[in-house]
Amino acid sequence: MDTLKDKVVVITGASSGIGKALALLAADQGAKIAVCGRNAEKLTEAFGQTNDNRLIMAADVSKEADCKAFIEAALNKWGRVDVLINNAGITMRALFEDVDISVIKELMDINFWGTVYCTKYALPSIRRNKGVIVGVSSIAGFRGLPARTGYSASKFAMQGFLEALRTELLETGAHVMWVSPGFTSSNIRNVARSADGSSQGETPLDEGKLMSAEECAGIILDAVKKRKRTVIMTGQGKLTVWLNKLFAGFADKLVYKHFLNEPNSPLHKYRNEK
Repeated sequence: MDTLKDKVVVITGASSGIGKALALLAADQGAKIAVCGRNAEKLTEAFGQTNDNRLIMAADVSKEADCKAFIEAALNKWGRVDVLINNAGITMRALFEDVDISVIKELMDINFWGTVYCTKYALPSIRRNKGVIVGVSSIAGFRGLPARTGYSASKFAMQGFLEALRTELLETGAHVMWVSPGFTSSNIRNVARSADGSSQGETPLDEGKLMSAEECAGIILDAVKKRKRTVIMTGQGKLTVWLNKLFAGFADKLVYKHFLNEPNSPLHKYRNEK
């Protein structure tokens, strides 16, 4: 796929962050875009109204019926789906001992099941058109991160699902891939779930020093056109994956130290109990 011009690109979680940047960049490159998110007002602010080249639709990817309706709306409008980018996702920050199980379930419903639902209904068209299915994952899909048990579980599940599907489709001409952006400037940490399920409302990172959503989107769309298998975007991410494969015990200590040192780290609870 050398170009996105006149391709139908479907993107979930497009009201902000990476999803919004992906949709705007794909549109700039001549694609017809279908975008969804739970906040209809934010979608309208970002993309305006539905027109010949854009489909704007409020949808909650944790609900199968919403995913089916969203994909069917794109198919009814243009008769095809060429690229599906499963971007919708939320994260968390809380020790597993403290977190309400409903938080883990919410993360799995959005991050994993949202990918499964949308992929299920888009797959026949993508297979016919030899298109591309993308999962926006994380280093947490390669290496479990402390105080993010639900997030890590959902991303491991996403990658396992996509890898199995990729192998099933190996001789069909359809392509399946996932990308791991690393820390990217976005709203995901502000709306991260706390132990009780409420939004965190703050970020432990200096967002100004992170990769921009626009840069991240450019890397993803370039990978789509080149039909890459996986993309790990940062040097820190690549080092983490490599160390975890070869020196897992050492990686445990490095990852623990990294997240212990973040502002207001939940890991301090156990240290203070010593």
